[in-house]
Amino acid sequence: MKNMTLKKVAQVVDGQLILPEDGQTLADSVIMGAVNDNRKIEKDCLFIPMVGARVDGHDFIEDAFSKGALASLSERKLENPSGPYIIVKDTKLALKQLATAYRMQLSIPVIGVIGSVGKTSTKEMISSVLETKYSVLKTEGNFNNEIGLPLTICRIRDEHQVAVVEMGISDFGEMHRLGDIAKPDIVVMTNIGQCHLEFLKDRDGILRAKTEVFEHMPKNGTVILNGDDDKLAQADTLGLNKMFYGFNGQEFSASEIIAEGMTATKANISIQGQEIQVTIPLPGRHNVANALAAAAVGTKLGLSVEEIKKGLETAGTISGRNNVITVRDITIIDDCYNANPVSMKASIEVLGKAPTRSIAVLGDMGELGADERQLHYEIGQSLEDNHIGYVFTVGELSGEINKALNQKNSSCMAHHYATVESMLEDLIPIIRCGDTILVKASHFMNFSTVVDAIKTKFN
Repeated sequence: MKNMTLKKVAQVVDGQLILPEDGQTLADSVIMGAVNDNRKIEKDCLFIPMVGARVDGHDFIEDAFSKGALASLSERKLENPSGPYIIVKDTKLALKQLATAYRMQLSIPVIGVIGSVGKTSTKEMISSVLETKYSVLKTEGNFNNEIGLPLTICRIRDEHQVAVVEMGISDFGEMHRLGDIAKPDIVVMTNIGQCHLEFLKDRDGILRAKTEVFEHMPKNGTVILNGDDDKLAQADTLGLNKMFYGFNGQEFSASEIIAEGMTATKANISIQGQEIQVTIPLPGRHNVANALAAAAVGTKLGLSVEEIKKGLETAGTISGRNNVITVRDITIIDDCYNANPVSMKASIEVLGKAPTRSIAVLGDMGELGADERQLHYEIGQSLEDNHIGYVFTVGELSGEINKALNQKNSSCMAHHYATVESMLEDLIPIIRCGDTILVKASHFMNFSTVVDAIKTKFN
């Protein structure tokens, strides 16, 4: 972290720097980054202990020093610490203050990725495209909240030429705080879907909350919008530059979309009138939309059409997000990190393209507010429309999916369970070579255990 000496860190976090008696010169030492997990300590980093419901990070300060941390923050006075530390009132607040101050001295472009669905996949696609020309720092996993975002900003170093950061919220005001930290030069908005309705109430509320970011962008900033989303197509961007992508004639659009099995999608992409054919190594029409967003960012940052094509055709995915796994001729679509109605339907559509027998293993979707049962019920229609062979649902709300299929006299073989364990007892015996299995639910359902159980049984 360029210019971030311990003395300056203490200043920007409103803290008191405590130095060892024999270490007065350490005040001018520069921290290399900031971490809040003692298992991820890097040499000369700043350790930021946080007090959680079960664990107090202060208990690991000495371990952080032993692993090479230059200094630590602390909310209390330490007895005989092994290194310098800075006393602050609140370590979480101090992290935000540090990241905000550091961002102000950075000159590289920062791209913020925002939306109800597809943020992480779009972030990965954008990064893949930009990496054909630039050294890119990107959000790890989904570190997109008020702790993850500032930690990501603090990872930016001299060698990085651009940063791609994911920004996720669940309530009003959060995007103001994230925007104030990241101050993105470019914002990509993927969609306004039905998620976090518990707090944001409806799609108009979601739009208002997510577009808070516009107030924290430079006047010459650019907003890249999914023009197929009715809310985003009409969004007020406060005079910022706008670019649109989508499937309906936008400046970045796609046609002739063809599924290449369960692992790739071929499409003709138009980049401001220039046509290219790409094979994206990911399944589903929604990943073509993500590719269009990435093409728009690449164009804005001066990439050639050839560089954009190369980046799109080498894009990857991460565990738990439309990650296709093959185990003994069984295809598992591991999409169990999170779920909402839009992403659930998109994943079911991918499953519907399977050339073999299809099995959907679905769990509850969280934070959907007053209409949560109806929104689960509507998933039944998507399963029917895509001719899914077997459906295994788990959880109280997912019972509505099963109910919908039964009431429609669906051709889907539907089964519902109270627990993952009881479901697996019936699922595992019916799986056979050639099956394609979608595993999807909100993260709290812990459906990674379903993926692990299938892999363990058939490896």
